Amino acid sequence: MQSLNKVHNAVQSIKELAKNDLSPKIGIALGTGLGDFVNAVTITETISYNDIIDFPHSTVESHAGQFVFGTLADVPVVIQQGRNHLYEGYSPAEVSMGVRVMASLGIDTYIATNAAGCLVPQWDAGTLMAITDHINFTGRTPLSGSNVDNWGPRFPDMSQAYDPQLITCAMEEAAKLGIRLERGIYAGVHGPQMETPAETRMYKRLGADAVGMSTVMEVIAARHLGLRVLGVSCLTNKNLPDCMEDVPLDEIIRTANKAGANLSALLQAVVAKQR
Repeated sequence: MQSLNKVHNAVQSIKELAKNDLSPKIGIALGTGLGDFVNAVTITETISYNDIIDFPHSTVESHAGQFVFGTLADVPVVIQQGRNHLYEGYSPAEVSMGVRVMASLGIDTYIATNAAGCLVPQWDAGTLMAITDHINFTGRTPLSGSNVDNWGPRFPDMSQAYDPQLITCAMEEAAKLGIRLERGIYAGVHGPQMETPAETRMYKRLGADAVGMSTVMEVIAARHLGLRVLGVSCLTNKNLPDCMEDVPLDEIIRTANKAGANLSALLQAVVAKQR
């Protein structure tokens, strides 16, 4: 379990670095290739992870590694532009530190976005998927060790990890905007290696519709904290076990970038409904 002191130190560091008062209502984590979403935000403050005491640095090249504060649809938000992953060598507590810091700064809603491989043959690359549930294949959890009672209960409920009302809101707003938004189950894996055909076949048979290397640790921590959660995956490539192809990272990023406009429009609409 993460030290409460480290989260406190990071929060105090952010407040000292900030030139403006920070009071975000919604926290949004951006996945691989989705960093341009910040262009939709009226930015008031940008703080690099490297400048924050006790906060883990982002090592993924496509992740900016900074918190962006501002407003989106007149709602105060904080954007985690780049996240940390288990495959970088970080612990589950370090991976989930971003959401714990954002909760300490005042958010009550957490939106997690990610790039994921698609396990459904009928869905095209670039499609967005509202996460209805997840399967944790990492074998890890940010709740290991002594419980921090100030954050939440020892055994938090995960029967509705992803808020049904937020999912309904996202589906309704997507329909209004003419954006294709599917619903499905996300399989969280450790990485960084891509999935084998046998693994992909197993994930699908166990009920997953998409697979990725993030999100699950943060969502567990968010629910432990009592936050409402919405998860949206950008399905950047098809993972079909009988005809798998090598998919380079730059292609995944290009697909995510192309889907970025739809994601931006959708999240703006959903956030506006939270006013």
